[in-house]
Amino acid sequence: MRVSDLFRILTVIFILVTSWIFIYGYFSFSKITISLPRWLGSDSKKIRVVKNKCGLRKPCADNYFAFKICSGAANVVGPSICFEDHMIMSPVKNNVGRGLNIALVNGTTGMVLKQDYFDMYSGDVQLLVKFLKGIPEGTLVLVASYDDPGTKMNDEIRAFFSKLGSSYASQLGFRDSWIFLGATDIKNKSPFEQFLKNNADTNKYDGWPEMLELEGCVPRKIL
Repeated sequence: MRVSDLFRILTVIFILVTSWIFIYGYFSFSKITISLPRWLGSDSKKIRVVKNKCGLRKPCADNYFAFKICSGAANVVGPSICFEDHMIMSPVKNNVGRGLNIALVNGTTGMVLKQDYFDMYSGDVQLLVKFLKGIPEGTLVLVASYDDPGTKMNDEIRAFFSKLGSSYASQLGFRDSWIFLGATDIKNKSPFEQFLKNNADTNKYDGWPEMLELEGCVPRKIL
């Protein structure tokens, strides 16, 4: 074999070996590059989105109950009452109605005792009086208006809600918006209340004020 032939063979072998090394190195580097984000992802801290009870912006402290109350919007969208992440009343549950929507909750255990709605435009107002008289001691009372909460409101009912801590029950009238959380054994006025008067000059909707929303943390009653 001539020297020139041997040189050609060695040259071809060198090229093949060099090419193999380059290709192997390239794909190995590519593999490392691709797998690197996975490696980083597995070791990095996972970001968890924390959902507070009832969708509150901030969590409640220990021995506090989370709640959220929304009034109805005109006579179109019904109200909702959430307590400790449990939707007690809402249009989706199909258990709300025109007038006053009320949920009763045990102030110590957080257990829902009863919920109902009362037509304050054309319904029997004595049904609401009977309901209010039957509220046991140590009960939280959550109220949301829808459409018209005030046409059949009388002095006896206003007195009941005032005793539960309301500051606006005495003013409640035709198509006003009202949301409220009170208690049977409250000593002062409740800090959990919002009220908007039906006023043609300020109403958001045609004939109704805007929807109200109230959220917060109410202290658990410790026996």
